[in-house]
Amino acid sequence: MTSAPRTPSAIDEVADEWVDTIAVLAPTLGTYIGRTEVNDRFGDLSPEGHEQIAAATRATLDKLSALEPVDAIDEVTKTDLSAELRLDLELHEAKWHLRDLNVIASAAQDVRAAFDLMPTDTAEDWEVISTRLSAVPAALRGYIETLRTGIAEGVTPARRQVAEVATQIDRYIADDGFFAAFVAHADPKEGQLPASLARALADNSAAARVAYGELRRFLAEELAPEAGETDAVGRELYALNSRRFLGATIDLDETYEWGREELARMVAEQTAIANEILPGASVEEAVAHLEADPARKLVGTDALQRWMQETSDRAVAELGASHFDIPEAIRTLECMIAPTQEGGIYYTGPTDDFSRPGRMWWSVPEGVTEFDTWRELTTVYHEGVPGHHLQIAQAVYNRAELNSWRRLLAGTSGHAEGWALYAERLMEQLGYLDDPADRLGMLDGQRMRAARVVLDIGVHLGKPRLDGEGVWDAAYALDFMRRNVNMSDQFVQFEVNRYLGWPGQAPSYKVGQRIWESAREDYAAKMGDAFSEKDFHKRALDLGGVGLDTLRWALKEL
Repeated sequence: MTSAPRTPSAIDEVADEWVDTIAVLAPTLGTYIGRTEVNDRFGDLSPEGHEQIAAATRATLDKLSALEPVDAIDEVTKTDLSAELRLDLELHEAKWHLRDLNVIASAAQDVRAAFDLMPTDTAEDWEVISTRLSAVPAALRGYIETLRTGIAEGVTPARRQVAEVATQIDRYIADDGFFAAFVAHADPKEGQLPASLARALADNSAAARVAYGELRRFLAEELAPEAGETDAVGRELYALNSRRFLGATIDLDETYEWGREELARMVAEQTAIANEILPGASVEEAVAHLEADPARKLVGTDALQRWMQETSDRAVAELGASHFDIPEAIRTLECMIAPTQEGGIYYTGPTDDFSRPGRMWWSVPEGVTEFDTWRELTTVYHEGVPGHHLQIAQAVYNRAELNSWRRLLAGTSGHAEGWALYAERLMEQLGYLDDPADRLGMLDGQRMRAARVVLDIGVHLGKPRLDGEGVWDAAYALDFMRRNVNMSDQFVQFEVNRYLGWPGQAPSYKVGQRIWESAREDYAAKMGDAFSEKDFHKRALDLGGVGLDTLRWALKEL
């Protein structure tokens, strides 16, 4: 790949048109990539809306199929976009949208989360927010219609997800919940809101709360009685979702056994480091020792946010001076405390023009007020630099080579999360985790990701339990996770519920790391004595977001 600007090809034009189409049909994705012209609306979440997206997907795939690549960049675009569009259609034909309800990444969360990324600096910004708030009722009515169609066709989510989402909604619509607090704190930098706008915000926020209340009633009264008793989705649907999150086809049974081996390896590595921290100590004893150390503890979310920002800024400055070429445009990364209390830690990329920078978010569970730096140092590297921020913001920056789809929307969880785990190990190799306590924290995260491979495949494919007592189920999964992570129980419970409702996503981290490491080995073999780690990283990241099968193929063949 060359860094010189290239003339957009016909394939680039199709890819760019697809971004335009998705921004209109799925405005929450448009908001994510900074398409502010769609910030005043939501997409059609009804069955008709899903059919409209499917029709647009087929049309785009037809256009792409008729074109021949003009260079290597085109070859990657056509290969990867075609694979994604075909998979989207397979999921649609499998009626996944009729049962798409879970605790982290379904329309129930997406509608609310759209407001987190909207500008709030001016009265005009709040006008747009008010208009989008007024659109919440119609969006949720469409979503209810889709889930109701699922009931009629016998395609429903698991009852556990229905109950958990209902509980989330209770928090959204409470008097001190998201919608009430969001508009109550409307404070543009330019001065006071006009009285008429303040009233509109209050009215539209109240309407959004009522609409979410209606969704909650539907979940409790209509969907819950019809929802599935079991959490497992079965091999066929699981395989589809695994491909969705990896952009690669894997042998699920082999991966399950590899996950067990990887988990055992993580346990052995942790045990050795625990002995370094406290001679003769078990992992649990070493963790207790570290948790009792006030020098390694942060109290309150303000202290957490400051520490995250300082750690991130230092990593950007130091790595940008040594191991990576980090353009000035992507050296800003904002560390944020999320306005929710769901338990997740996540990254959102910059807008296309970098007017909104990349952001690292921490959704702190209710009641959690203390945080351990030894446990979370690796998280900052995972979400920031050299992890998600370097990977995703670099793709956004690479306008000279990549079309807007490759820069802003392409890629998979396995590509992104696999790179972030790869980046954690890289930081260990570069000496940033020389403190045994920090390495133990990194391994705690790696152990959790290995455990998720075993748990996720075990539950959804109905594998025999590791203790030989029946097959994997939710109760065994929770017990298994509690035995393999050292985190607050609120976090563990949320994590397990997430895996049960989002099949195939949790293993994509560790499996993605495995594929990234394999791709590096293949690239090193290809380059021989000319192999350079820095060159490998640049070449891989310059591809932008791609599925992992495409990553391996492009690095090996192009």
